[in-house]
Amino acid sequence: MVLISVPALSQTPESKAKAAGDADAKKEEASVPIPAETSSVTKHEWAAGGRLVHYTATAGNLLIRDDQDKANGSIFYVAYTEDGVEAKSRPVTFFYNGGPGAATIWLHMGSFGPIRVVTQSPEATGPAPFEWVQNQYSLLDKSDLVFIDAPLTGYSRAVGKGMVKDFAGTDQDITAFKKFIVRYITANQRWNSPKFLFGESYGTTRSAGLVSALENDGIEFNGVTLLSSILNYNRRSPGLDYEAIGYMPSFAAIAYHYKKVKTTLSLADWVEQARVFARGPYAEALQQGDKLPAAEFDAMAVKIAAITGLSVEYVKEAKLHVSATRFRKELLREDQRTLGRYDARFMGWDPDSAGENPGYDPSDTGISGVYVGAFHEYVQKELKYFSQEPYYTSGPGLNEGWDFKHKAPGAGPGRAGEQTAPDVAVDLADAMRKNPKLRVFSANGYFDLATPFFSTEYDLSHMDLPEKLVNNVQFGYYPAGHMVYLNVDALKEMKADLAKFYGLAQQR
Repeated sequence: MVLISVPALSQTPESKAKAAGDADAKKEEASVPIPAETSSVTKHEWAAGGRLVHYTATAGNLLIRDDQDKANGSIFYVAYTEDGVEAKSRPVTFFYNGGPGAATIWLHMGSFGPIRVVTQSPEATGPAPFEWVQNQYSLLDKSDLVFIDAPLTGYSRAVGKGMVKDFAGTDQDITAFKKFIVRYITANQRWNSPKFLFGESYGTTRSAGLVSALENDGIEFNGVTLLSSILNYNRRSPGLDYEAIGYMPSFAAIAYHYKKVKTTLSLADWVEQARVFARGPYAEALQQGDKLPAAEFDAMAVKIAAITGLSVEYVKEAKLHVSATRFRKELLREDQRTLGRYDARFMGWDPDSAGENPGYDPSDTGISGVYVGAFHEYVQKELKYFSQEPYYTSGPGLNEGWDFKHKAPGAGPGRAGEQTAPDVAVDLADAMRKNPKLRVFSANGYFDLATPFFSTEYDLSHMDLPEKLVNNVQFGYYPAGHMVYLNVDALKEMKADLAKFYGLAQQR
């Protein structure tokens, strides 16, 4: 080992740089074989509400290309298309999950596809055998459906000389999805179809940027559904007053769900009361910071406790700022239970009850097994799709290496141009101004502690839209969490709302 290390010690900075450059060059020369575009095609039937749909399921891959017109990505998708219908009279909706770096297994297997997995939510779902059923709340009666795995997730892969850095970033990701959608509508002759985007979580970040990018390339969309939104990463830093204010109505909803507050109001009315408190007295108190008089501090702690179900003493110790993580640990501490981050209806157990933060997220661990297991069985048994590659629910190295910089369109003061973290409400507003027929539906779970609905309301109401376009943005609220569809009753409500939304978005 000493003999090996001696030459290294004698290297000059110039020789080290040359060696590093040679290594990078060799890495760049490496090339992953480019697969053909292939697919497995099967025929099926779906029926609900008196409507019978004969449809084709296509599971396969399409290639996307870099700026030199060389294939650098193979994107896996599953499409469900009604048979015998003209493109101009049949919408097509593109679905994807978030992460960033997550596959679309969750939306595909749980939301509005023709089948859905059966879970025990909000209890943890047990091990195999798993079950899936025909989804009577599918959107298949309203639209063809295309579920897309983001580059390097699911069965999607970098090919040719494609690398992680080509896809792991806000703008890189938007570009990849834009190229896939153009390839899909070209290969399947869907240029004249009404078009919709449906993103969940970081998928809403993608949607807002993507609909603008497509618009700028002359590809107009009818509607965008934002499920559990995160549109502005510039206001997500822990400790900011904005963060505390944004979570207050969600805390109120969750405390209501667990009967930790005293009220005779409905859930919606209770939440509305919390909104008024959050944007008014609470925001005003936090703005004073350390200069808030002691008597006002004490009075504010009492009000917060009454709304959130926490003790007055705990709120005081937290200096009136209670983080979502601490709330998950504290609300049911006396019951020795913790709450889910994605869906606070889920409860977990920690090794002890003395800690500050939950040890895991029961709304994640409680459903992962059934979704992953059912997906593999379904695509092989029903869709006849087989792959020797592993299916990555989270793309290796994607989230950790994500480049959040974003170039926003327009010339508005302060928010357009180069951003160190994305504020894609700018992009969405730009697309709506250029395409005044574009409609947006924001779907929100009351019990979501990952993307609180009050923050979404703030972002969507601060897009500086002309008065005529303000009502093009609609909202839906459901007794569920981040993945609204885990509550089947909420899924039913959301399907009814989307049916109306799709009708409005296709009006001339």
